[in-house]
Amino acid sequence: MNYSTKLADRIREALVHLPDVEEKEMFRGVCFMVNGKMCVCVSGDEMLCRIGADEMENALENNYVRRMVMARDKPSKDFVYVSEEGFHHQKDFDHWVKLALEFNPKAKASKKK
Repeated sequence: MNYSTKLADRIREALVHLPDVEEKEMFRGVCFMVNGKMCVCVSGDEMLCRIGADEMENALENNYVRRMVMARDKPSKDFVYVSEEGFHHQKDFDHWVKLALEFNPKAKASKKK
């Protein structure tokens, strides 16, 4: 898997204070699960943030954000990709992590297999 390990390290550092964080390889990278739910991922050199439908429209107004498109061209209602331009500065990076963490308690957990 080829993904930005530097970005993964930044996310890892941002989440180190949380008690229930797990890393799983997915989405061409690594996903940080918080409380058993996907929260923030590294996919290639982009962040994949689970921010929820309420924040989606505001987020999509940015040129560096795009909606995640799932199987069969179904747009995701919760996830956005953020290009490096959108999280290069620390305050912008913190913004995306904060949105994902704020949505995490409301997010549905994946079904157990």
